[in-house]
Amino acid sequence: MKARLQNQAGVTKEVKVGFSWTTFFFGFFPALFRGDLKWAAIMFIMAAVVGVFTLGFGAWIPGIIFSFVYNKIYIKDLLEKGYRPADEATQNELQSRGIVSVLPDAV
Repeated sequence: MKARLQNQAGVTKEVKVGFSWTTFFFGFFPALFRGDLKWAAIMFIMAAVVGVFTLGFGAWIPGIIFSFVYNKIYIKDLLEKGYRPADEATQNELQSRGIVSVLPDAV
């Protein structure tokens, strides 16, 4: 499912909820292309650190871990920046997954 989030200016972003296949296959690049530089840097540094300690063999481990959590992190960051669920279905999905609590002023 894709969540539709909208800010006060009317800008709408669609974000997939759940497992991030793009992060699984491409590592930190999806975060970089979304403009999420903080998490792109964190993912890159984690892969580099794990890769150094495992002689490069374990650099894929952080990618697998972030695949399970990155979309949730990105949605929470958007909510902190002022985005709100654009429709009732998105609100219900985010509540059922524990990403948001009740938001009385959904856009």
